[in-house]
Amino acid sequence: MGEMKWYVLRTAGGKEKKAAEYLSKEIERSGLQDQVAQVLVPVKKVEVVTSSGKRKVSDKLLFPGYVLIQAELSAKLENIIRNLVPGMSGFLMEKKSTGGSQIERVPVPIRDEEAARILGVQDENATAIAETEVQFKVGDHVRIIDERFENFTGVVDEIIESRGKLKVLVMIFNRKNLVELSFTQVTKA
Repeated sequence: MGEMKWYVLRTAGGKEKKAAEYLSKEIERSGLQDQVAQVLVPVKKVEVVTSSGKRKVSDKLLFPGYVLIQAELSAKLENIIRNLVPGMSGFLMEKKSTGGSQIERVPVPIRDEEAARILGVQDENATAIAETEVQFKVGDHVRIIDERFENFTGVVDEIIESRGKLKVLVMIFNRKNLVELSFTQVTKA
């Protein structure tokens, strides 16, 4: 038995997880589990604040359009990846001279250091607190949904991502006031 290497597989955009699931099932169905250590879609957790002000944690792909596989390649496994998995278009390849003027395209494994870095990032993201993805920008008009200033409108003056806060200019008693609010206390107007 040879050494298992990490390979990069190309997929249709938005189909990474489905292609990885289908590939795993096809490997199991074909009895090739001993040739494949793992199939991985690297993601990180992000917290998105929706326009209604609700927080939602979701996965964001680290490498859109790609799936990683740690495997010992065989002709049967290559055939499954190239021809039997919907949404998967094959390996990242390199051209290799086979002698004379013949050139063959062969799957190229990624370097061990690169695989370790990707796996380290993946492990770090699995245990990390989701980072907030800001849906607001300076100058956006927002409506406050917090009880204190409910239904007041204002303009985003500053975004403090590290604290999950916005500074909003709000007209109160005909005067502009700078109010600090969390992302969940406002919606886009």
